[in-house]
Amino acid sequence: MPDTHALVSDFLNKLKKRKIEGSKATAKLTAELLRSVISQQRLPNTNQAGALIHAIKAIGDQLTAANPVEVAVGNIVRRVLHIIREEDVSLTTASIGGLSLQGLSDDDDDDDNPLVSAAAAAAAARTTLRPPSLQTLLEDIPPHSAAASAAAAALHHSSSSAGDSEDKTKSTDKNSRSRKLKHNVIEAVNELIQDIATCHELIAEQAVEHIHHNEVILTLGSSGTVIEFLCAAKEKKRSFRVFVAEGAPRYQGHTLAKELVARGLQTTVITDSAVFAMISRVNMVIVGAHAVMANGGVIAPVGLNMVALAAQRHAVPFVVLAGIHKLCPLYPHNPEVLLNELKSPSELLDFGEMSDCMDFGTGTGSPLLHVVNPAFDYVPPKLVSLFITDTGGHNPSYMYRLIADYYSADDLVLQQRPTS
Repeated sequence: MPDTHALVSDFLNKLKKRKIEGSKATAKLTAELLRSVISQQRLPNTNQAGALIHAIKAIGDQLTAANPVEVAVGNIVRRVLHIIREEDVSLTTASIGGLSLQGLSDDDDDDDNPLVSAAAAAAAARTTLRPPSLQTLLEDIPPHSAAASAAAAALHHSSSSAGDSEDKTKSTDKNSRSRKLKHNVIEAVNELIQDIATCHELIAEQAVEHIHHNEVILTLGSSGTVIEFLCAAKEKKRSFRVFVAEGAPRYQGHTLAKELVARGLQTTVITDSAVFAMISRVNMVIVGAHAVMANGGVIAPVGLNMVALAAQRHAVPFVVLAGIHKLCPLYPHNPEVLLNELKSPSELLDFGEMSDCMDFGTGTGSPLLHVVNPAFDYVPPKLVSLFITDTGGHNPSYMYRLIADYYSADDLVLQQRPTS
């Protein structure tokens, strides 16, 4: 099995050199890397979940710093951290339930010390990770507090007759719990990988509910999710036309149009500046997304904010297709979020094409002509009509509920803060 450091280094190089195409592929590779890290992680006898979380956060900090624009990396790291916390709470609850049942079934022990099981369970609960809540914060007691020590001492005196055999049993139980935690986490990560791999199909299955006969659909950018969505509607015998904005300067719309024509869809290519002129003929705008923020805003290919404004002006539904792995629990104003990326000026101007404008005649040492080539737009939630994800259709105002299901508040910031 490859070494963890080698796997992480190789993935970091791919992120830095932008060798991974698409957020879906990036998310899937991130989940597979974290699964390998977890499987090779050696856990201590106590606080196994804490050790796993520390290791994943350390790697997640490196991954997100390598390519801050690829938000899907941080999303998957946070999803895995949430999985670890959930599995730890599940195992802790099961073990506490087992202690309670054992205490109830042993009448002699209950007669001698009826509070031993409850005290031991309370001490065990404080040494494990629990979901963040006000009650947890108010009741948070260090694991080596007087109450925990008293519980441990009472448990030791009540079981002194068992001698060394119970110590061996405890050690075996700890090892078994460690293996169980890793097994459960890896199984949950495998399910996450499967969900990422099938998100296009799950989204495409909903196409027939939203696209009807003789409609005109407008899109911009080249998105695999949009292609599968439109083709799924065609396979259900829907007859419609697609307007594709060319998406200058990278002209991703040309690539999308060729793919749609090859799949048998009636397609019309228009310039980006013609969106407002053509929007009155459109029944629906369907686009992909680079990331969906916690407030329901969308980071999308440049030009989509203009399309969204045109759709709002003419009361045309603006629908965004995005897998759940693109849902980011951060807000656009968070310092960890990089909303845009500047691409090479060569996409706009050929080298030397306007060299006569790039002189230093002002005497300030800076050229007269600057070329700015942003990669993304930010579309505010008020311009989005509906999100279609692999879990169904959702309004922008519902994003907070999905975030509560998939992320933990303790993992929003991945950077490891040095202890003072």
